[in-house]
Amino acid sequence: MTLVSSDPVGDVEREIGLLLRRAQASSERIARKVHPDLDSGAYPLLVRIGIRPGLRASELAAHIGIGRGTMSRQLARLEELGLIERTTDPDDARGQLLRVTPEGAERLARARGARAQFLREALEGWDADDVSSFAVQLGRFNADVLTRWAEVKGTGQEPSSGDGAGPT
Repeated sequence: MTLVSSDPVGDVEREIGLLLRRAQASSERIARKVHPDLDSGAYPLLVRIGIRPGLRASELAAHIGIGRGTMSRQLARLEELGLIERTTDPDDARGQLLRVTPEGAERLARARGARAQFLREALEGWDADDVSSFAVQLGRFNADVLTRWAEVKGTGQEPSSGDGAGPT
């Protein structure tokens, strides 16, 4: 689809809104593929822990952009479901390191595989260079939104419609 508009930022905002609504619906299905009782909000946490074993909860909260209370509840639920485990940080007994359990890793790999296959199929009509370029631009966009979100958050202002909905 080619957008022809005199407001490209408005086009971006509209397309991102649509993508976020679809992603939310998809996240709920993907989370249930990992575990029938997994909340869709916990899925990104599980993915990040899988990517960075030994991550501390505070680092995870900062990366995802959620508060410590929410983080604590989500981690407790992931642990209760047997998807992660916490170990004492050998460098700081007050801290805990997070790891995906073997069961969690297996379930996560299946769900991520299904999501990757879906994306491969959705992008199969694209040229490989276009897919690569899209990935680079999307990464750049995510980094810039995160930077802007941190700036806005530091001022205590609420983001305006042009500032995005927070870190994703």
